[in-house]
Amino acid sequence: MPVNYDSIPDALQTRLRISILSALFNGEKDFNTLKKILNTTDGNLSVQLTKLEQYSCLTSVKDTSQKKRTIYRISEYGKEIFADYVELLRRSIEE
Repeated sequence: MPVNYDSIPDALQTRLRISILSALFNGEKDFNTLKKILNTTDGNLSVQLTKLEQYSCLTSVKDTSQKKRTIYRISEYGKEIFADYVELLRRSIEE
């Protein structure tokens, strides 16, 4: 069965969004941790996190217990479309 590249969701149309979901797949991270892991700017990361939240791929929670920071978690929907994307890539290299 041929791979349908048109099936890649809009949420996964940039390298940074894919990287964010990959970083969050196995656990929550705060903004500064994501910035360091992904080696990106505040502005770019902020825009892409907002887009992923709009696509319902992740959730954010403000943590004010120690210092003001935002924690990001991948949603079940985000896990599902990311896993589907990885499967699509796996199938594409097996063809």
